[in-house]
Amino acid sequence: MRRLIVNADDFGLTPGVNRAIIEAHAKGVVTSATLMANAAAFDDAVRLTKSSPALSVGCHVVLVDGTPVLSPSQIPTLTDSAEFEARLSRFAARAIGGSINPAEIETEVAAQIRKLQAAGIQLSHVDTHKHSHMFPQVLRPLMRAAKACGLRAIRNPFGQVAFSAVLGRPKLWKRYGELMLLNPLARHFLRSVREEGMLTPDGSLGVAATGSLDEGLFRQTLESLPEGTWEFVTHPGYHDTALDKVRTRLRQSRETELSILTSQGIHETIKRAGIESISYRDLV
Repeated sequence: MRRLIVNADDFGLTPGVNRAIIEAHAKGVVTSATLMANAAAFDDAVRLTKSSPALSVGCHVVLVDGTPVLSPSQIPTLTDSAEFEARLSRFAARAIGGSINPAEIETEVAAQIRKLQAAGIQLSHVDTHKHSHMFPQVLRPLMRAAKACGLRAIRNPFGQVAFSAVLGRPKLWKRYGELMLLNPLARHFLRSVREEGMLTPDGSLGVAATGSLDEGLFRQTLESLPEGTWEFVTHPGYHDTALDKVRTRLRQSRETELSILTSQGIHETIKRAGIESISYRDLV
């Protein structure tokens, strides 16, 4: 049996991103989205969520490259003045080196989850912006906070990346190499999730192609999908003036992904391959 969750990240980033995610769900193959608690278009995303009851919504926890929900004075080791560390590499080095208090991670994660729940969102799962929870020093406090808030499912940020899929795409080579270096952390992730009694898919797909996804690569990934339950990570959106004001490397690629996700050809590929489309609600 092959099951697939197609998740749209960055819900709440801008109104154009929100609109695209809803379109990719209503007209396309997106089954799930993750909402950022302190993004500029949070209220708009909440409104749209309530008009799309079939969309599974999780919390897209932000611990890097964003603004906390709590006051910086409450989480001094997590913030640089009023914001989080902008670069994942520096955040990871500080977390691994013990410079970040795990209790502050737990407190901030809980605050972000509870903000969504207070807005009336029935959350199905949790993941993190830029997959910061791949690091053990972040994963454990994140899971403690999620469980305290009643969440049982978490994204598996690790997954298979076929070398044949990136061989003819030089833009993906650097990202592929980075993922291969980080994949040894997968064993610790799975063991920790099991020990905490949480649920997770077998892995994530599409991460290496973020910003460079094309329909051919998406179709190739679907046609070679292994047995099990997998998540395909996407970032649809509209490249408008609001997005230009946001710090993100993903701009025109968001419109490309929206086109792919609403393509009739992708619908047909999923059906022809016998893949069951599910959401995180189906894991719990």
